Amino acid sequence: MKKYSKADQRALATWAAHCARHVLPMFEKAYPTDDRPRRAIAACRTWVRTGVFKMAEIRRASLSAHAAARAARSNGPACFAARAAGHSVATAHVPQHAMGSAYYALKAVAAAKMQAGAAPVAAAVARERAWQARRLAPHLRAILLERIVVENRNDAICIKIKKGKDF
Repeated sequence: MKKYSKADQRALATWAAHCARHVLPMFEKAYPTDDRPRRAIAACRTWVRTGVFKMAEIRRASLSAHAAARAARSNGPACFAARAAGHSVATAHVPQHAMGSAYYALKAVAAAKMQAGAAPVAAAVARERAWQARRLAPHLRAILLERIVVENRNDAICIKIKKGKDF
């Protein structure tokens, strides 16, 4: 697995929190009383700010956001937004989780466009990916562009994380 400096890991966590926060309204609109994804993003930002790492807190925040995602599985955009939040806080433990946050944010945007019957889905996903790239430190940006792959397949969007030996 690729090693990151603490500064790069914090930069990835900050970016992951931005990605998750950008799509959080999709979850909160559908589940306004469920604050688990919001708390996961807050825990991520607290870790970035303080550097205090308590595995039990990180794990609890991440698993709670993923539990919210499971509860929202009938609503694709909300489910994916909650997963993005769960991955953002998990970046404190494993930097590669930042890719999961960006990946699920892209899936949330695609699902929201498809659910609304709005076209073009590909353009919305491309805008979100560009938004994500602009918020990632330039020396880490290649990671996003290399690892998170967006493909058009027969008028459908396929979003995936490309894993390698260092992932």
